[in-house]
Amino acid sequence: MSEDEKNPARKVIADYASAHFRYFRTADGTVYAQRNGHPVARPIRSQGTTGSHRQELMVGLYRDGVGVFNGSAIKEALDLIEALALVEDVQPVHIRVAPGFDGATWLDLGRADGKSVRIHPTGWDILVPDPREVCWRRTQLTGELPLPAKDTDGKGIDLLLRLTNFTDSQTECLAIAWLIGCLGPGVPVPAPFLTGPQGAGKSTAGRMLVRIIEGMSGDLRRAPKDEENLVAAVAAGWVTALDNLSHMTPDLSDAMCCIVTGVESVKRALFTDGDVHRSSYRRPLLLTGIDVGVIRPDLAERLLPLRLERPRVRRTEAELWAEYEEVLPVALGSLLDLTVKVRAAEAQTPTDLRMADFAHLCAQLDAATGFGVLPVYRASLDDLNDDVIEGDLLAQTVLKHAESIEKGGAQRMTSTEWLHCLSRLYAGDELRPLPKGWPTTGKVLSDRLKRLQPTLAARQVLIDTGRTREGRYLEMARPAPAAPAVPHEQLQVA
Repeated sequence: MSEDEKNPARKVIADYASAHFRYFRTADGTVYAQRNGHPVARPIRSQGTTGSHRQELMVGLYRDGVGVFNGSAIKEALDLIEALALVEDVQPVHIRVAPGFDGATWLDLGRADGKSVRIHPTGWDILVPDPREVCWRRTQLTGELPLPAKDTDGKGIDLLLRLTNFTDSQTECLAIAWLIGCLGPGVPVPAPFLTGPQGAGKSTAGRMLVRIIEGMSGDLRRAPKDEENLVAAVAAGWVTALDNLSHMTPDLSDAMCCIVTGVESVKRALFTDGDVHRSSYRRPLLLTGIDVGVIRPDLAERLLPLRLERPRVRRTEAELWAEYEEVLPVALGSLLDLTVKVRAAEAQTPTDLRMADFAHLCAQLDAATGFGVLPVYRASLDDLNDDVIEGDLLAQTVLKHAESIEKGGAQRMTSTEWLHCLSRLYAGDELRPLPKGWPTTGKVLSDRLKRLQPTLAARQVLIDTGRTREGRYLEMARPAPAAPAVPHEQLQVA
């Protein structure tokens, strides 16, 4: 009797798996399998799905002549492997973009051979990453990218932008900065909001931007109806693109803020009573639409408006996408070339903007190219502040009242007193009724003003809270004009 016949089937499978695969766990306890020398890792619990480790193991056993085993033997072997892997080192898995060693980052091309792009301030190259450095996780949303072209001399970006209908070169520079930000796993990037008249090609331009990162299979989606489905879609890909938004609920707005800057989701694990499943995510987000109504202040700070115009000459979809697919390798190569230059550039980080990492990236892009992206980004935030104010009657009333406060002065009242003051100002002599959504208590007013603080501060109106012996108060102030700088020569003379 042979040794294989003496050994239980589960041991034969486990020995084969240990010899041909590396098993490890992530911080949340999920066990992954990685074929020796290959960077793609698969969760061993994804049984029965296309490309699962269970199928990978069955095919390997059959092709190497070990045998064909029933499902119970494979399940027992995988249960043993999962238990043993819980004492192995912890290593993260990544979708599409990952940090590497020595300050490098990696871009997964989605290829079966595992070839990826290593991006470093000294240059970029196409390599198969060491499995100990990068572990790729792939899903049905992971499309394949073409091999980027070398020595493009920057032509690819011009070829790409020629296919879009952005209103001006400043908007195009913001789109380029966003694409560079998408290649950095540690850089939270604002969500581009592609707007324009009907027929301006917003959806087409959105697909073009997404497919530079996600491949030709990348596409736009309708916004999910609930946060749970949105989180599931975000967790399965890198860039999440939502098309044709016409309304944005407060819950969806809050969820988008979390997606852009990062959040952890915790829910009950399936088939358990006391265990939980954790998932942390921070992803690039892209939106398209003509008008989404009122934009909340916290989301406005995380948006990047990109405006488009109607094209003078129309082209067929087949002709447009055939040209796009042809220029995609050159466009990706040019984007990688520019990314290398930007990461090698030195620039100061602006300290007055919410998305400081993206603002620093814009400053680096300006230092490398002279595009002047950072001033354009600041101007876009001012435009969004105007949109927030135009859609918020309370903000308009606060700014109207602030005009009665001298510059350098302040006014302090309780939140209830402020509510009566602002309500009387809005109603006016005509005693018009207060609008729907107007604060009904001092506490509600205080919370609304806290949310509006960044928007009002951009208009030189500062809101602060505090407490005295009499109780809590709200203070509205207008800062004094900054004193003009004294020239250095005059200081020396004095």
